[in-house]
Amino acid sequence: MNVNNVIRGSVFTIILLMLTACVSIPKVEERSDTANQLAAHFGWQSYIITTDSFNLMSYQARQFSPESILTIYIEGDGFAWRTRSIPSMDPTPINPVGLQLALNHPGGSNAVYLARPCQYVGGANAIACDKNDWTTGRFSEEVIAMSNQAVTALKAKFGASQLQLIGYSGGGAVAALIAARRSDVIRLISIAGNLDHQAWTKEKHLSPLTGSLNPVDYWRELTPIEQIHFIGGNDPIMGSFVAQSYQRHFNGEGRIQIITLPDFDHHCCWAEQWGTLSLPYLMYNDYHEK
Repeated sequence: MNVNNVIRGSVFTIILLMLTACVSIPKVEERSDTANQLAAHFGWQSYIITTDSFNLMSYQARQFSPESILTIYIEGDGFAWRTRSIPSMDPTPINPVGLQLALNHPGGSNAVYLARPCQYVGGANAIACDKNDWTTGRFSEEVIAMSNQAVTALKAKFGASQLQLIGYSGGGAVAALIAARRSDVIRLISIAGNLDHQAWTKEKHLSPLTGSLNPVDYWRELTPIEQIHFIGGNDPIMGSFVAQSYQRHFNGEGRIQIITLPDFDHHCCWAEQWGTLSLPYLMYNDYHEK
């Protein structure tokens, strides 16, 4: 029996019990503690990246060796809304699926986790943070530009020359928008990704994300990049129509693969099965290079 798998299973079970047992929303400190404890179980630690506007939280392995390919996981929108019409005061995730995906990254290459602006760093009380940064402007030019700065800093720290960007939910949009302005991204992967927020808000009868960039508008820049987009067949939040709308904008161009997991929803069971699920689709330094 693989000890690491036992530890992982135990950690995920503990977090699941914590989440289902709590009737009230966990405090920000509790959400941060959950992420810190989860990361610590895997020998990862927090690291704040300073950009021109935001301080962005990252989780990284305490020990790593420089490799040519770095995989960066980008978190979802987190706790963006308290109700359908009332935004939260702090978008720090209650269930950090993006972090769990990063920690479940298969061995063989370096991986890091990047939170979204204002997550884990003080929400509306953090420097330069405003509720628009996790609501209507969650994919704004400033948000994407600063996230891109953080990606550049991570690439330099890890001594990488190429990047794989993996985004969960809204992090999929951020990953795509970052990839569209870089020349070093060799692969773009989304999990339940919000790849066309206009199609999403229209279908779900939600307020438009008026302050946000939309990945579909950058299809020309994204055409050369290999793309893999995972969607859950039972996802009531980000249905398959979002990925399909995104793909149609490419007019048959590009290298886009959409993979549907019939029994998966928006949260289950990406992190638990990611180590095995992602293995055929990721690129590693040790056995094949771009």
